Amino acid sequence: MKFLRQLFMLSAAIGLLGAGSGAALAAEPAKPKEAPKDIVLKGDAKCTTCHDEADAPEILRIGKTRHGTTADKRTPTCTSCHGESEKHTNHKGSDKPPKPEITFGKNSKNEASARGEACLTCHQGGKRIHWQGGVHANQDVTCTSCHKIHTAHDKVRSKDAQAEVCFTCHKEQRTQISRPSHHPIPEGKMNCTSCHDVHGDNPKMMAKFSVNDTCYTCHMEKRGPFVRTHQPVQEDCSICHNPHGSTITPMLKARAPFSCQECHEPTSHRGNVASMQTTTASTSTNLIARGCLNCHTQIHGTNNPRSDTSERTFRK
Repeated sequence: MKFLRQLFMLSAAIGLLGAGSGAALAAEPAKPKEAPKDIVLKGDAKCTTCHDEADAPEILRIGKTRHGTTADKRTPTCTSCHGESEKHTNHKGSDKPPKPEITFGKNSKNEASARGEACLTCHQGGKRIHWQGGVHANQDVTCTSCHKIHTAHDKVRSKDAQAEVCFTCHKEQRTQISRPSHHPIPEGKMNCTSCHDVHGDNPKMMAKFSVNDTCYTCHMEKRGPFVRTHQPVQEDCSICHNPHGSTITPMLKARAPFSCQECHEPTSHRGNVASMQTTTASTSTNLIARGCLNCHTQIHGTNNPRSDTSERTFRK
């Protein structure tokens, strides 16, 4: 009996303590709700409240790119590119929210100039100073047509994957680099931007001022100066060569003598030696394979002091 009485008193004491603590908790004021914190970029809480790691666009991957470097004061925010987008952020309900003010996908309703301006706000000058006057800009190609911002692996900046991005539009060049004689683009030793300045406005968007200057970057032995220089070589290498690829080595547009006879008439050769037309029944040894390069080996230019006559032109 005494044991039951002690047990009852202990239970009553515990109940009084629980009631007192409950009253104390009820009397304590509720703490204010903490404001959402930024996850990747400064001020991105406005967006990351809804967009997280599982979101389909995977926007948080931007934290692995240069645009996500928080230590850099130049790092933009979400609204720097997409605008304030109040209607988008304040949308409530189960309906699909309206698009941000500026979008960059294929179905974007923003004009190309508006999409480009979002990037050129920071990326203006240097190699991109002539972008507005270039072929790409005039064809409404935007930065995001080639570049992927919310991913650590931007294919167009990768040597082994850049060509695939360019071939999305330049389909003819995709076929040309698959021909037997081609620049080592498929092998990954060079890429499109090795020769082309895609942000520039110079002729053919070359990396240097002209086609020849770009070719001389690698083919310096063709630069000269020579005592006697072949005029087409001085003008444009692509008169004879297809730089993206050909079935004729070395990337020639046509085989000799047809390539040469586009400028040199068949009957113009002294003594009619290399002519397609023969005046005798016998075949001259100079006509074997009808190859002009059999004799004229220094076709890009020569320092032969006896090049003043056609019989010695462009020989060693």
